[in-house]
Amino acid sequence: MGVSTYTVVDEASSVAPARLFKALCLDNHNVFPTVTPQVIKSIDFVEGDSTVVGCVKQFNFAEGVPYKYLKSKVDELDVENYYVKYTTFEGDVLGDVLDCVVYEAKIEPNGSGSHYKLTAHFHAKGDAVLSKDDAETGLQSMQMSYKAIEEYLCNNPQACT
Repeated sequence: MGVSTYTVVDEASSVAPARLFKALCLDNHNVFPTVTPQVIKSIDFVEGDSTVVGCVKQFNFAEGVPYKYLKSKVDELDVENYYVKYTTFEGDVLGDVLDCVVYEAKIEPNGSGSHYKLTAHFHAKGDAVLSKDDAETGLQSMQMSYKAIEEYLCNNPQACT
């Protein structure tokens, strides 16, 4: 099984780390369907809640998105240091090539704002090879969602406080 690693987002933001972490990690089940309904229709809890390791969420994609759903499990969570590691382990987004995708998200204070870094580790099935184009297609959608959420937080200072 080969592993391909890509940096999805590596950007400074004017949004405070606690708000950004809450929006992207802890309260994403409310934020994503509100801010990016053209991508995420809903996010349902399968096990636990956003505040516990082991939490499993099912992301249901909107009509017109080429995928139906994915399931992710929180592997590590450090709320005080704005770090989360989670694994997408099920769903048609994995196709015939991927066994899973492990994401690591870290938000650090940066002046009055923050710095957000999201890294993806694509674990291929057996001898399968993930093409760079296939990886970048999914990553671009995640980057666009991040930008939409960041813009939403900037325009709505009361959100995710």
